[in-house]
Amino acid sequence: MRSYRLVFFFLLFHSAAATAQNAVDSFEAAIDQYRTYEAKIKAYILFGDKIGLQNFDNAIRIGEEGLKLAEKKADSASAGQLQRQVGEAWYFKGNYEEAAKLFFRSISALEKTHEKDALAKTYNALAKLYRKTRDLGQSLENYDKAMALYRSLNDSAGIAAIYNESGVVFEYRKEYDKAIEHYSTSLRIDEIRKDSVGICYALSNLAGVYTLQNKFPEAEKYLYRSLAYRQQMKDSFALILNYSDLGSVYFSAGQPEKAKAYIDTSNRLAEMRHYPELQSTNYELLSQIEEKQGNYKAALEYDKKKMVIRDSLFSIEKTKQIQELNTRYETDKKELKIREQQDKIGLQNILMIAAIILVLLGSMLAYAQYRKYQWRQEAKTQAQILRQQDLAAKAVMEAEEAERRRIATDLHDGVGQTMSAAMMNLSAYEHRANFPSEEERASFSKIISLVDAGCKEVRAVSHNMMPNALLNNSLDAAIREFIDKIDAHSLKVHFYSEGFKENFDANTETVLYRIIQECVNNVIKHSRADTLDISLIKEHAEITATIEDNGKGFDMKQYHEGIGLKNIRTRIEYLKGTVDFKSEPGHGTLVALHIPV
Repeated sequence: MRSYRLVFFFLLFHSAAATAQNAVDSFEAAIDQYRTYEAKIKAYILFGDKIGLQNFDNAIRIGEEGLKLAEKKADSASAGQLQRQVGEAWYFKGNYEEAAKLFFRSISALEKTHEKDALAKTYNALAKLYRKTRDLGQSLENYDKAMALYRSLNDSAGIAAIYNESGVVFEYRKEYDKAIEHYSTSLRIDEIRKDSVGICYALSNLAGVYTLQNKFPEAEKYLYRSLAYRQQMKDSFALILNYSDLGSVYFSAGQPEKAKAYIDTSNRLAEMRHYPELQSTNYELLSQIEEKQGNYKAALEYDKKKMVIRDSLFSIEKTKQIQELNTRYETDKKELKIREQQDKIGLQNILMIAAIILVLLGSMLAYAQYRKYQWRQEAKTQAQILRQQDLAAKAVMEAEEAERRRIATDLHDGVGQTMSAAMMNLSAYEHRANFPSEEERASFSKIISLVDAGCKEVRAVSHNMMPNALLNNSLDAAIREFIDKIDAHSLKVHFYSEGFKENFDANTETVLYRIIQECVNNVIKHSRADTLDISLIKEHAEITATIEDNGKGFDMKQYHEGIGLKNIRTRIEYLKGTVDFKSEPGHGTLVALHIPV
């Protein structure tokens, strides 16, 4: 029994020298050997403190196991610490709402105990979350609470940490002198304590604020000092951040190749550690580097990778930078095409002059050749007109999708973030308020429930406008996700698909998804049907789709197409496909689509 405990704690405290998975395997092998609750719960808490940042998924899974055990024993002190640890893992995975809920639960649990140190850590974590959402006033308020607790404990390590963390708030406010003062104070305390971890974070933060002031030699000096400490400690998580910071400094200092080398190293390690938020930041830096070097296509590819990661975190967005890069890239292509056309026109003019000379010589054969040439030119012109029409139709479709993405982004990142912040503040107020009666407390809880429902509704609308499944999976998966949101009690939907094991042209997938979405919405709004059958089959070089309902139908001879059906026809024509509508009063409606791939 004692030997297992010694082996396990040795692995935890020296986990930097082993892989994160080895530490997890050692923990799971050792935890079952503990016979008492006290030994087990201490092991869970120690695991979260020492290994939590090595793998966020493991931190959540194992932390929740320990949390169930603590809640079963009504152990508020342990539950509060584990809630904070799991919340921090969700924070680094980018799920800020889940993190906030756990932080508030942690504060509620720890305030019932005498665990001042643990409570200060949670206030620090919550302050960091508010800092991330740019609610800087709330962030400083929570940092002050954590600082007061650490001062009452005379905890120099905690005081240094709060100076370091709160300095970022002043950095965001562009109060750089105050930020440097906080970071420097943290550095002095940690140097006295000989705390290598604290020293590293203070050095990195000082480098960051000097970078913002374009003082690149100072920034580089502090980052290399930090890097030396972290390499000596073999702190893989901190090294990932350090490499990214060095890349940012070298980019700002006008050294793009060095910047790319450090950012690529950071990205490789971040992918191994499942740290998507840092990957997204690194891709954004790489995009900016390529853009500055005039490599707009490469810049656009990096920005797309960044968007895919943010969408996987339910954070769908289309920034102005992407639009600008896309515009520049398309402009370069158009300019190249214009030059090619000018060269072509020059050659055509030479041929035309030659034809005129032959005509002037009175050669009937030459005249016939000239007429043949004119017909060929007319055919080319007509083909060019058709191509331009296709390009115009494509531009309209792409503009429509871009507007959907913009609206979805505004809902998710604007209204959604505001409502999330409101939810967090209401939860915080509920925690602090003293309600005169349980009836008023219940009434306030209903208000929180309504705001939470509003958050979910905004998220649902934004995802419906630009479904995450369509970006990350196949077309049939996106349609199933859309159908699953329909109330089965009011409309039963039967969906059959075949031949969609692999993705095909993304533009065709998007347009076809919108067509089926429009048809389903028409059924819901107008048909009064209770059953809807959808079939989607891809075979060889064609996609066939049918949407059939058992609703009231309509007389096609007397019906004039509305905007919805016209939109469907326009989209189908854009895909070079055909659409047929069949309906009779009382016999439902059938829509059949045929699209070449």
